[in-house]
Amino acid sequence: MANKHTIILMQTSQSRATRTFMDYGSISQAMDGICGLYERKLKELNPAIGNITYDIADLYNFIDGLPDMSALVYEHTIQAFLPYDRRWIKQKLFQHLKKLAY
Repeated sequence: MANKHTIILMQTSQSRATRTFMDYGSISQAMDGICGLYERKLKELNPAIGNITYDIADLYNFIDGLPDMSALVYEHTIQAFLPYDRRWIKQKLFQHLKKLAY
């Protein structure tokens, strides 16, 4: 995944006040950021468990449980950000995690 400036837009509850964004230098860094966000949430929900494990389905459920999550990826050839939905994010997460496993 090339070094393309990536912004993850998300809303963590039904309140519009929870809209936020995370800014990354590449798609790969953005995928790491989403995994880290989920891992922090798991630790928050399970403070007594030292080593928490999860699978891709758990991560997908977390993403699907958010009121909104999308990505803006900078495309150098047109000098603009292109929007992508949560399905694209899940596909990129799968590719990213698959690459890390090997």
